[in-house]
Amino acid sequence: MNKEVGVTFNAGSSSLKIGLFDIGSGTAKRLGRAVVSLGEHPRLKYGSDDDIHEVDLPDSSDGLGTQAISSVLDRLLQGDRNIGFVGHRVVHGGLIFKGPTLLTDGVMSQIGSLTPMAPLHQPQALKVINAVFALNPSVIQTASFDTAFHTSQCSLATRLAIPRAMHDAGIRRYGFHGLSYKYIATYLHKFAPYIGGARVVCAHLGCGASLCGMVDGVSIDASMGFSALDGIPMATRSGTIDPGVLIHLLRSEFPDADKLEDFLYHRCGLLGVSGISGDTQALLEDFRPAAREALDLFCYRIAGEIGRLAVSIGGLDALVFTGGIGEHQPEIRRGIERHLTWLGLSLNEAANKTNATVLNAKDSAIAAFLIPTDEEQVIADEALAVISQHRLH
Repeated sequence: MNKEVGVTFNAGSSSLKIGLFDIGSGTAKRLGRAVVSLGEHPRLKYGSDDDIHEVDLPDSSDGLGTQAISSVLDRLLQGDRNIGFVGHRVVHGGLIFKGPTLLTDGVMSQIGSLTPMAPLHQPQALKVINAVFALNPSVIQTASFDTAFHTSQCSLATRLAIPRAMHDAGIRRYGFHGLSYKYIATYLHKFAPYIGGARVVCAHLGCGASLCGMVDGVSIDASMGFSALDGIPMATRSGTIDPGVLIHLLRSEFPDADKLEDFLYHRCGLLGVSGISGDTQALLEDFRPAAREALDLFCYRIAGEIGRLAVSIGGLDALVFTGGIGEHQPEIRRGIERHLTWLGLSLNEAANKTNATVLNAKDSAIAAFLIPTDEEQVIADEALAVISQHRLH
């Protein structure tokens, strides 16, 4: 008898993360995970923790199109599994989507209309969605939105200092990485209930990076605003930049907005500052002054954003590190701590070096945790909730 499974696709700027879940009991239980490294020659890595396989995907001009997704599903389903649903992470929900939804032609059209606000991510998600429908037109597909978690924010957090009509038309702060923050908030309530209801800043540090200030698991403010370019410097993205610089660059360096956009997304951040790499691990292993300066700037800006978010949430009881950098690079966490000792943050040296769950020293005024995020679990849980609600109606 074939087993019914749920599949989740998490399309990022540099990879496609895939989750496989047993949904036979009505809940989503992880069966396996996979990741497609994007690039000229895509490669699939899949399996369970103790049984990992790596294969090259067929080179194709359509990138994450039908051919690639067909190869991925063939490997994961292994002929004895039926797809119960496919859930997707979609970065931008704009003012339209405040929670997960079933995917229809109309919904996909609305998601496409938001592409100018997430040009790096939105097309990738839509390409995967279309590929799945092409392969299996009758499959149930759902979308979970990164921006939805932040719809709890008040107008002071979301408003830019521009005319009100522009704000009402959607030019405002949204916040991103919401699926990650939702997972962390849920996990904290179970793991450390005395902290889960307190004032928490979570730092999601990866190729794309942001921070979120939460109270009782609810988003109050975030570092990213209108786009995934905003906030702290990232691997190749600039982070917050003086608007006057953009005007200057348009007048002097770049003939149009498209070229400026490519510059801000792909040639700035740690890569731009170091001139070496946007990869923090590569920079940690490089002893040239420019590499050290890029890392120092990264930690300095993150610490500064933690201070700003502490104002937004009225204090700071706990700091959570997650994402690839946040989970695996003690040097970065230590670099951030150095700027926050005045707030009372103190990391336990041994715990930090070994990537322990509880990172703070006993005398620290602020709790510190390392919690691996699981956006795919949130997507799967939301997909089941949407499908269940739909069947009730």
